Parts: sequence; C-alpha cells; structure tokens
Amino acid sequence: MNSILTIANSEFQRLFRSPLAWSLLATVQFILAWLFLNNVEEYLLYIQPKLVGVDHAPGVTEVVVSSLYTSIGIIMLAIMPILTMRAFAEERMNGTLTLLLSAPISVSQIVLGKYCGLMAFIFLMIAMLSLMPFSLLLTTQLDIGMILSSILGLSLLLASFAAAGLFLSSLTKQPIIAAMSSFGLLLFLVILYLSGSSQSGNSSLFIYLSHFSHFLSFLQGIFDSSDFIYYLLFSLGFLILTIRKLDNDRLHGG
Repeated sequence: MNSILTIANSEFQRLFRSPLAWSLLATVQFILAWLFLNNVEEYLLYIQPKLVGVDHAPGVTEVVVSSLYTSIGIIMLAIMPILTMRAFAEERMNGTLTLLLSAPISVSQIVLGKYCGLMAFIFLMIAMLSLMPFSLLLTTQLDIGMILSSILGLSLLLASFAAAGLFLSSLTKQPIIAAMSSFGLLLFLVILYLSGSSQSGNSSLFIYLSHFSHFLSFLQGIFDSSDFIYYLLFSLGFLILTIRKLDNDRLHGG
C-alpha cells in the first residue's frame, strides 16, 4: 500500500512540474466558467419566465447544472487522452520504464499507483469545477441529490477514461500516438451511443456499450447499480490489461 501511495504522490507531483497540468486546469476552468455563466444568463432571461406557472417545471439544477456536467463530460473526451498519454509512453520513450519495472515492487503497484495519482488530479479538477454550481446556493435552492449524483457519474466516467488511457499509453513509446489512440477509442464509444439512439439504427446493445448512456442516468439523479457496475468493470478490465502488458514487458526485459 505504501508503494502505491508513493507512486501516486510522485505521479501527482509530476503532473504539476510541467506547464501541462496548469494549462489544462486553467483552460478547462475558463471554458466551463464561460458556458456556466452563459447558461445562467439564458435561464434567467429566457427560460425561467416561460416556466412561470408550469406544473413540475424543471428548475435551475436540471437546466443549468446538468448542462454544465454534460459539457464537462464532452470536453474531457479531449482532455483525458492528453493527461494519460505520458503515463507509460513517455517513460518508455525516455528509457525510465525499464528502471521502473526492475524496481522491487509489483507491476500491479506501479499501475495502481499511477492510476491513483491521475485520479487525484481528476478529483481536484472536478472539485474546482463543482464550485460553480454550488455557488448558486447563495441565491437559490438546488437539488443537492442530483448534483451529487452528477459528480459521482462524472467521477466514474473520467475514471474509465483514465483506465483506458493508461492501457493505450502502455502500448507505445510515443505519447502523441497514445493520445490519439485514446481519443479514437473514446470517440468511438460516443459514436456507438449516437448510432444506437438514432431512429434509423436503434440498438440497445450499442447504447449499453457506450459510456454516455450510463452517464446520462447520473445526470438525471438516478443511481442504477448496473451503471455503476459497468464503469467498475470497464475500468478494472483496462487496468488488468495494463498490468498484463507491463508484466509481459518485465518478463521479456521490455
């Protein structure tokens, strides 16, 4: 456990030693702050007046907050491959992966350590972004349950992104190739959802296989154990694949 925490702390600090993490945090925060303020203004000026007197009308949580977390999920499709591309690909390119694999720790500890360090950064990003919707508590009431459900869903979504990105990063020594392949996989899963939910090609299998069908349930404040299990198995599966790949590299001196 100590080895995992040590590697996680080292990975977390490594992210902030380069301008990459700072730039991503600032860029994502700026873009989503602009979207958030735009949604709030649109709700106050155009949507709320139309909902006056409507029974069971959607509130600010459904219209503004859920839209914000949906935007976060979409934007992170492009951000997560950039975060995960360096995890193993850069180590392999610099020749430090061989040293890491020769250390007296298991491959499982190495992979889980890097994964935990990456998740710590993700949780920090989610916490910073969640300050925006919670700021609305100063002037209005919010559905806290729905917000917490959205945060949980976003965390599970990004955890699955991170697991897939780590595996693809372990396959190559070129970070750019790792990033592009990760983005391609995540985009393919989005296309599965769009294809499965279209009128011409409605497919419950495609919808189930896609990340976003499970994420949308959390955005609606619905906690379904099948959605949780999907993300758990998806993340666990890619972590196991990463461990097996690096075990093979260690065995063959790669």
